[in-house]
Order: sequence, then structure tokens, then C-alpha cells
Amino acid sequence: MGKLRVGMLTSGGDCPGLNATIRGAAKAIYEAFGEDKVEIIGIHDGYHGLIHGVYKSMQPSDFSGILTQGGTILGTKRTPFKMMQIIEDDKVDKVKEMKETYKDLKLDCLFTLGGNGTHKTANMLSEEGLNVIGLPKTIDNDIFGTDVTFGFHSAVDIGTEVIDRIHTTANSHSRVMVIEIMGNKAGWLTLYSGLAGGADIILLPEIPYDINKVAQACQKRADAGRNFSILAVAEGCFDIEEAKLKKKERARLRAEQGLTTATSRIAKEIQTMTGLETRTVVPGHMLRGGSPSAYDRILATQFGAHAAQLLKNGKYGYTVAMVDGKITENPLGDVAMKTKFVPVDCKMVKTARDIGISFGD
Repeated sequence: MGKLRVGMLTSGGDCPGLNATIRGAAKAIYEAFGEDKVEIIGIHDGYHGLIHGVYKSMQPSDFSGILTQGGTILGTKRTPFKMMQIIEDDKVDKVKEMKETYKDLKLDCLFTLGGNGTHKTANMLSEEGLNVIGLPKTIDNDIFGTDVTFGFHSAVDIGTEVIDRIHTTANSHSRVMVIEIMGNKAGWLTLYSGLAGGADIILLPEIPYDINKVAQACQKRADAGRNFSILAVAEGCFDIEEAKLKKKERARLRAEQGLTTATSRIAKEIQTMTGLETRTVVPGHMLRGGSPSAYDRILATQFGAHAAQLLKNGKYGYTVAMVDGKITENPLGDVAMKTKFVPVDCKMVKTARDIGISFGD
């Protein structure tokens, strides 16, 4: 009997914890089956590498020293799920090529580390007959069926530090500071970072804001002698009027106004309405960078080890999850095509409201 052959890929945006998860999965696979009986194939640049056959046979030494390393040793690219079944100008049948690469590599299973888009494609490949096991990664924490994703807590730490640092300069200059936090559809990262960082106003995609109430909250602080205000704003947030529009319509109107981001428009409106000097801060991809937090290193290792157990048990078509503090798994079909949004009445939102944080509603 030949060696067990396991493919691994990381797809979508990078984040702290990807390498820790790769390491946890590899070490657990070697422990379960024996190093001499397993071959792990690292597929480069996500599904792009699976489509075009770009890969490397990994050695046990490749997984040493990467626990604390940010990014991904396998590289990553965004290959949108909506384009997977469309043959573009290059005439490449992506689904066919992925299946061919899987077959040519004689893989017994494919581990896919990624977010919502990655899970959609993983589910499709599973439905096409491939043995797939998913691992939930995203700084957005918006994968359905799991309480937390690896990468989220590290990003919260970074977002919190950004807000902490902005406090001192906001106070020194008596400014309103509008901080844009990644999160296009779900506001988990902004909510947690804003609460941990002591933001005065938190704006989320799930809670459309009234700019008048946002301005009033800033003015109220100024009238009370507080010389600055901090807003933690999710990049995907929108006001109550934009909430009535479709995404493309919102984007078109913003482009016409010359203010393509929510933060730039909010800052301009606050300054116009209150006269308070207002600035924007965009940490952007810094939220994705650097070494994973201790929490994420542990979570990533737990997730990787559980994925190896699923492999050992021949339980394919699942993705790893944490539910009520326990590591478990969900069928890919139950997770794909769904997004975990911030419930507007959740405990975190209530806590923020209880201490006087405004959500602009």
C-alpha cells in the first residue's frame, strides 16, 4: 500500500494563524499515520495552484518554526467562487482542472484553509466527489457554524492597539478620529476592537446609522468637555438611506460624490455638521499582518489536530468548528453560502450600549 497523500492549500486573504494551522494539521497527521507513511503536498496560491498544477511535496522540516510566522508559507490568491464555473477568455475549465490536479497528484484528501469563498469552493469540490476537509480562517469571524475563526483574535489585538494609539493623538489635537476597520459584510472585528479599544461610537454593517445621531453623539461629548471622540467604523457600514439601496447602487452614488469609502464620507459630514476637526485613519492590511496571538496559536493547533482526526476517521465533506467552547465539525453543505452576521441584539452590542457607546441608530 502506497503513502497517504494529503493536499493543503490556503485561499483568500491572508491572516495570522494560517501557518500555525498548517503546522498543527501536519504534525497531527504525521503523529496519526507515521512520517514514513504520509506525503503532504503543498499547493501554492490557493485554488489557483490547484487549477494550474502548482505544488510542492513537503517535508516534515517544512512545518518546523512556522508556529509564530504570519502569512502563509503556501501563498494565497483570491479565486472568486462566482467565477469558478465560468470559462473565461483563457478557456480554462477551472472545476475540471482542479479535479484533474487532484487525480494526477493521487490525493486521498484535500485540506482547504480559508474563509467564506474558500468554503463555497470546497463544498463544490466535495459535491464533485473529492475528499475535502475545511479549516475556517478569516479576520472577519463571519463563517457560519463556528463561534470563532483563527485569525480573528489576532486582528482584534491589532485593531485594539490602533485605537489605543489613536486615543493619544486625538486627545492631543482635540479631534474626532474615524478609524476604518476591515469588515465588508459583518462587523465582528469592528465591534470587538471598538469595545476593547474604548471607542465612543461603533458603526457596523448590521446596524445602519443615522449621520445626525452620529454627529449628535460627537457634539454631546464636546459639550460635556470631552475634547475628542473615537469612531470605530466597519468598512462595509452604510447609513439608513443607503440601506434601502442595493450594493452596486450604493457604490455608484458614492463614486459620484467622490467619497468612495464610508469613513471618508462620515468624517466629512461630522466636520460639516459640528465644526469639530475630523480625521480618518485606515490601518488596512496591517490588521492581517504579523505573528498570531497566543489565543490564535492554540486555536489553530486545535483546529489542525481535529482536521487530522477527521482524516484518520475518513470523515470528509466537513469543516472544523468551535461550538460552545468545544472543537467539532460541520458539514460543508451547512456552512457554504451562509454568512454569520452580528445579531443586533447580541450580548456584545448590549454591553456596548450599556456603557454609553453609540451605534448611530
